[in-house]
Amino acid sequence: MTRMPAISLAAMAGRRHATLNAAQEIERRGFSGIYCPSFGDGVGLCEALALCTKEIIFGTAIANIYLRHPSDYAQTVTLIHELSRGRFRFGIGVSHVVMNARLGVKTGKPTADIRSFVDDLRKGAQRWGDLPPIVLATLRRKMVQLAAEIADGAVWANAARSHMQTSLSYLGDAARSAGNMIPTCISEDRAAAAAVNRKTLTMYVMLPHYQKYWIEAGYEDEMRAIQGAVAAKEYDKIPSLMSERWLADCTLFGSVAEVRDGVEAWYDAGVSTPILVPSSTSGGQMQALQELFAAFQ
Repeated sequence: MTRMPAISLAAMAGRRHATLNAAQEIERRGFSGIYCPSFGDGVGLCEALALCTKEIIFGTAIANIYLRHPSDYAQTVTLIHELSRGRFRFGIGVSHVVMNARLGVKTGKPTADIRSFVDDLRKGAQRWGDLPPIVLATLRRKMVQLAAEIADGAVWANAARSHMQTSLSYLGDAARSAGNMIPTCISEDRAAAAAVNRKTLTMYVMLPHYQKYWIEAGYEDEMRAIQGAVAAKEYDKIPSLMSERWLADCTLFGSVAEVRDGVEAWYDAGVSTPILVPSSTSGGQMQALQELFAAFQ
């Protein structure tokens, strides 16, 4: 029997009540967790999940440390931790320079800023109660090692499965949970599903930090070609430069059987919490969730 993955869930405008209904359905169907991205107010959604679900683990994946003061975050996450009776996981990260710049936020030195944030978060929580487990958004060695030192777990996004053994080795002997957010599209039309995932990852392959990670993971040819396309402003070429080998290593797509087998492969690679980020060839998030429900019934 396929082990049940977790699911990424975002609350979009006009569908917030439907999102909570979907969360209850995710819990009822036995998925292993719900993880909320920053867009759509992932922290706010987690507060709602604390009250509308009963048993499922949930958390942020991730909350941007630069958008709120650590003391302010401390009040909110201790509240969610208490309301949820310990089911909440506070996933934090620095996001990306280009994304922060659009918000008028200056990105500092990631590892130093995360270390300082966690220290201030713990100080800020002293008045308000126990903190939830803290999970660091990680990608490359230094941040993974920091997660082993100061946090309770690490979460990747769009990681390469073939590189996970190396990445997990940076956690050392520390007993830490390890998650990965995996773009997922289920369709019998495999090429159409692959095209959806290529579209999802187009933004990420343009980010220098991700390019460095994927080069380390063995995809230098793809990343150099994409760097060339970006430099020439030939952005329409980028999806065609994402090789099938790379896409299959970083995402899940195709038939129900292929996706279920892929989830098992991620568990076997050492990821304790595969987090499926659902997309569909025929609709939005709600349609994609229905396809996941049918695949894992």
